[in-house]
Amino acid sequence: MNLRWALHALADTHRLDDAARRRLLSLGGVGEEPSHLTRGLPRGLAVVAAALVGLGVVVWIAANWETIGRMGRFALLMALVGATGLGAALRPAARPALGLLAFLGIGALFAYFGQTYQTGADPWQLFALWAALGIPLCLGARSDVLWAPWSLVAMVGISLWALAHLGHRWRVEPGDVTVHGLAWIAALCVVAALSAPMRRVTGAGLWGLRCAATLAVVMVTATALGGLFHRDVAPHYALGLLVLAAGALLAAQRRSFDVFVLSATALALNTLLVCGLARLLFKDLDGDAIGALFLLGLVAAGLLAGTVSGILKLSRHHGQEAGHA
Repeated sequence: MNLRWALHALADTHRLDDAARRRLLSLGGVGEEPSHLTRGLPRGLAVVAAALVGLGVVVWIAANWETIGRMGRFALLMALVGATGLGAALRPAARPALGLLAFLGIGALFAYFGQTYQTGADPWQLFALWAALGIPLCLGARSDVLWAPWSLVAMVGISLWALAHLGHRWRVEPGDVTVHGLAWIAALCVVAALSAPMRRVTGAGLWGLRCAATLAVVMVTATALGGLFHRDVAPHYALGLLVLAAGALLAAQRRSFDVFVLSATALALNTLLVCGLARLLFKDLDGDAIGALFLLGLVAAGLLAGTVSGILKLSRHHGQEAGHA
């Protein structure tokens, strides 16, 4: 419920005069500047500025590609990485923003190196090296400002690794289950590294974890759906159900509970179950299609209602335990 609306409704119910109404709103904190705004707004603006500066440097080099020599491009990118890395080390207050700028500069440097020298390396190797070199920055900054984009780079590298080992085309064949399984394990390792139990080491917060978990859930779900709609159901589908079920159980534990991660995992699990039922119902349908659709809708609604109810109960339960602790 909106606090301002609730206070005005309370004032109307008790027929308060203007002075009493203003006193009530003042006690409710309505109209005052949020306590975290003074601290959070400059940091947010600094992060946005760092991202824009980093992307601006890359675009500026691309726009002046013919006028800047090879060494000049390398010098600019290396100067960007070196200056922002040094600034992040010397200025703790600006460390997340400068660290993000350095992280973007590392990516631009590797992209330019790969484009200039044509080393023959697969794209996933450049992303893997970018992620590896970004780890010290992330550990030093201990902020989701770096961990969230780092998780994106790591997940892209994992996806490109799978692509390279699948004949450089996206496919879900029964014989490819090993490659997809290894990619899933790598993605889950990224999620585990950013989870709450590892927070003391990494300094990662909720948004780094949520970004990594969302990308991992999308990876597992998309591959499992590809296995489901194969000519014959590929083992990826059953394996995806097991992985998502295990992830939901882990996300429901008190130590690692996060309502966003649990909701994303449960939604993916529901999607796979409903799609599996749809294939079962419509594979060799000779009867009433309307009845099959009605049954599918009932099952989907029941799964969704049960999932939402269970997540709300868990959220309240863990909240009460945290309050008692």
